[in-house]
Amino acid sequence: MTDEDRYQTAARYLLRAHDRREAFDALPEGLAPRTVEDAYAIQTAFRDLRLAKLGAIVGHKVALTSLVMQKMVGFDSPFSGPLHASIIHASGAALANSDYIHLGIECELAARLGDDLPARGAPYTRAQIAQAVDVLMPAFELVDDRHADYGKISSLILTLIADNAWNGGIVLGAPVRDWRALDLAAIRGTLTINDATVGEGSGRDVLGHPFDALAWLVNSLARGGTGMKSGMVVMTGSMIATKFVNAGDRVEFRVEGLGEVRASVG
Repeated sequence: MTDEDRYQTAARYLLRAHDRREAFDALPEGLAPRTVEDAYAIQTAFRDLRLAKLGAIVGHKVALTSLVMQKMVGFDSPFSGPLHASIIHASGAALANSDYIHLGIECELAARLGDDLPARGAPYTRAQIAQAVDVLMPAFELVDDRHADYGKISSLILTLIADNAWNGGIVLGAPVRDWRALDLAAIRGTLTINDATVGEGSGRDVLGHPFDALAWLVNSLARGGTGMKSGMVVMTGSMIATKFVNAGDRVEFRVEGLGEVRASVG
């Protein structure tokens, strides 16, 4: 079996596992990614299989940008995955719990680009990234971990990357264009579930600054020859550890100077 055959077979295996609502676990021997490059190659094949159902790629997520999330899964480096158009929701979204196997939420800043960031311009600095950002939004990432066993997740990080980093969609707050006077490292965010505060964090919890996470993504994609286009959305990583939610829950993430994002689970 060639590497390309292995990637395609692994992607089809992941697709079946999702369709059958199976728990997240290791890929079969011979299909499991052996390197980070393997993991992203499977992720790309998996992405392509889901384009018809989930829509075009309109942005990217960055995972494990905060120490709290790295400690949660036992891995000390960020990784990324694409965002499909049909699973992007606006604040106030009513989410059907039955659409997910095990739904968690992560609290992030989302950035929408106003300029292209072509691969040939890399490496980009934080300042260059800031010039390219049009709007910022408080946001939820919807994480479907498929009842993963966190006791062994550190040994399955490459499979997690291949599985599109568990992205099940995002919920975006209202876009804020007047963000440049904000100290994005210092701003605080607060998560409430059913009006009870369950988590707090700050922008510096995301690789020291949310735009450092965005720069990491852009430069990482550029090494593979991929640039980012104006209008794309980037989720910069969670400043609060993942919280799992249930039917009937109401969630709100409020960020100083940027407003809030809300969703309910039915």
